[in-house]
Amino acid sequence: MQTPADSQKNTPSPFFILYVVASVQFLTPFMMSATGVALPAIGREFNAGAVHLGLIEMVYILAVTILLLPSGRFADIHGRKKIFITGAAIMTVATLFLSMSMNIRFFIVLRFFQGVGAAMITATSMAIITSVIPRHKLGQAMGIIIACVYMGLSAGPTLAGIMITNFGWRWIFYAAVPLELAALILTLIKLKGEWAVARGQSFDWSGSLMYMTALFALITGVAGMEKVQGAPWLAGAGGVLLVVFLVFEARIRSPLLDIHLLATNRVFTFSNIATWINYAACFGFLFFFSIYLQSVKGLPAQTAGLILVIQPIIQAISSPIAGRLADRYPPAYIATIGMVICTADLAVAAAVTADTPMVMIFLILGAVGLGFGIFSSPNTTAIMSSVGQEHYGIAASLLATMRGAGMLASMTLITAILSLFMGDQAVTGDTIPDFITSMRTAFVCFSLLCAVGVGFSFVRFQAKGKATSKIMK
Repeated sequence: MQTPADSQKNTPSPFFILYVVASVQFLTPFMMSATGVALPAIGREFNAGAVHLGLIEMVYILAVTILLLPSGRFADIHGRKKIFITGAAIMTVATLFLSMSMNIRFFIVLRFFQGVGAAMITATSMAIITSVIPRHKLGQAMGIIIACVYMGLSAGPTLAGIMITNFGWRWIFYAAVPLELAALILTLIKLKGEWAVARGQSFDWSGSLMYMTALFALITGVAGMEKVQGAPWLAGAGGVLLVVFLVFEARIRSPLLDIHLLATNRVFTFSNIATWINYAACFGFLFFFSIYLQSVKGLPAQTAGLILVIQPIIQAISSPIAGRLADRYPPAYIATIGMVICTADLAVAAAVTADTPMVMIFLILGAVGLGFGIFSSPNTTAIMSSVGQEHYGIAASLLATMRGAGMLASMTLITAILSLFMGDQAVTGDTIPDFITSMRTAFVCFSLLCAVGVGFSFVRFQAKGKATSKIMK
């Protein structure tokens, strides 16, 4: 089996690797958020309906979610650099052909492959960083990576709006290709060595197929709950198959997901639960306030977009600071402080009315950005530091899966609440009171959920010493 010393032989500066990974981590969310802004323009050019436009986002999310865990485990066995480079190449090629798409069906297929590349990149990048960055600087590195993710999310809508208005939607992809290609070439030329600490172990093909099928059914069923007949049954079947998958994984020698790790490593398990809860509670912020600013406050879309950027900008600023603090103090403590801030801010947001001053809206958006930024990088550090090198790929993949599952849960709850109070009605002058009621109800639910997350975050404190001693062996 390959040793850490062998894997890092001839490897360039850790900070060069940090630069490459940070670049790709900026581009991945940038492409997701920018494409979302471009959907109306894409729909007009291809004469595509709402179903096809929804599929553009759906297939990307599906590809990322179902492939994260298998990609991470495969990388642990066969090499994280190989999977990272393969993912970067797939994403670059898919982006290039997306810019040249001639019909909506081809575009949707390419979006799926773009999601495949994003999954492979996400599953390995954190694991590579954890393998090469010194332990006492890991929090700072995680802060920089997560800040780049937030900058990509915030830059996407702004830059996409400029490019669509002045040049057309295809320029989103034209502009991304050279950046993705540069990162790929730098990785191929400069990134030496390999990280395959589970080399020689078998890959769990049966478990992977079961896992991907379960998630596909669950996500597709949940997404089509309001529109597709039989969707609840599909979601239920996915949930049952997911339970069967967990039972299966507990009984095999080389599982896709190490159930023993989840059962014995409380820091790892509860940190992942905290991740799911935090994203489930906070992801709906931008959704509600985007509608609130435009439909309730009457602001134009461009002005609303500039206001909403407050949240990811504060996240991008606070995340590296929180990462540095996580190098000096227990990261779980720092992450819990961030979750407490999110909980309090969600409770304040639950009191928003149509007459709430804009200054208060600015403060609410800034506060959730601060809480999210303080939570994310220390929580990532806590997760990656709680496992041995043989589990870095699985840890990074499961963390990303929890983020995606949290976002899905958030939008599912939002859809249910909107259906309860508004039915199929659009947000108009007559239905604004119903929308405000829906938004306030959702934020009450989210604040209670986040408070539960604070509890999970506190529980992991008891086990941090045990996890640290294991990783240091």
